[in-house]
Amino acid sequence: MKNVLRLVAVLVVVGLGFAGLYYEHPEWVMLQGTHLGLFFSRVQSNYVLTPEGRVHYYEAEPLISGGGVPLVLVHGLADRDESWAPMLKRLKRAGFHVYALDLLGAGRSPVPADSDYSIATQEQLVADFIQSLGLQKPDVGGWSMGGWIALKLALDRPDTVNRVVVYDGSGLKHPAGKAGSAFHPQSAADVQKLASVLGATPIPYFVARDALRRLQSQQWVTDRAMASMANGKDTLDDRLGGLQAPLLIVWGEDDKAVPLSEAMQMHSLDPRSEVDILEGCGHLAPKTCSARVAAATADFLKANPAPQGQVRTLAKMK
Repeated sequence: MKNVLRLVAVLVVVGLGFAGLYYEHPEWVMLQGTHLGLFFSRVQSNYVLTPEGRVHYYEAEPLISGGGVPLVLVHGLADRDESWAPMLKRLKRAGFHVYALDLLGAGRSPVPADSDYSIATQEQLVADFIQSLGLQKPDVGGWSMGGWIALKLALDRPDTVNRVVVYDGSGLKHPAGKAGSAFHPQSAADVQKLASVLGATPIPYFVARDALRRLQSQQWVTDRAMASMANGKDTLDDRLGGLQAPLLIVWGEDDKAVPLSEAMQMHSLDPRSEVDILEGCGHLAPKTCSARVAAATADFLKANPAPQGQVRTLAKMK
């Protein structure tokens, strides 16, 4: 009986300790959960040496002959490669050999003090990443700001990229959506507003408080990236019509950060592009609607020849 009571006491103490840790550092705890989930899904955490330094990436390799179709995924502003976790698992099962890297200033990649964190700088990193891994003309997908980077890479270096997928992306001249000022939060309430703009579910105060600490610690990186995007130097309006790579545009119908009108503008600039509109999804579609997003991605990248010119609406899954 005494042993049982001791075990119960230990479990209570451990439970209270975990609850305290989660309350004080919820983002860290959730990140470890993501790491564990990726580990059990046999998604590897790796590093590769590039001219910019030691870059972290996740690698999801399917268990098929030939290793699968190479696909590089590029995350967005103030984000990191773990956000691709739901997509990594699904695309691996669909037969893709997926590489999701941390951009400069993000996750476990270098944070150089003298970088401008511009679209051009991040594009160079992705190009160096592809070359350092010895990838031969992979498909490239980019989410939000990552879509801008992926498109610029395909335009500047057409021999580097096979096909492009943009998820709720950016890159056009005119300002869009409500996300700009939201990426400079001053309080937990501001973080709640950012989450709402991005289409995330409401988050508890203690989670918003922890997110605020993280966002403020990297605010200087975010500010430099936003300043670079705002100066218009790397905008793509006048260039999209010359894109050689087949393009798929995947967009959450309810995106408040970068509205659906941006997707249709991109499509008008490159009429050969395919557009898949996700009913009931917002800016975080690759995370919150990953099943439909991964299926649309796989269908487009596997089709031979690449589909052209269609605009489809992908209904909610029942």
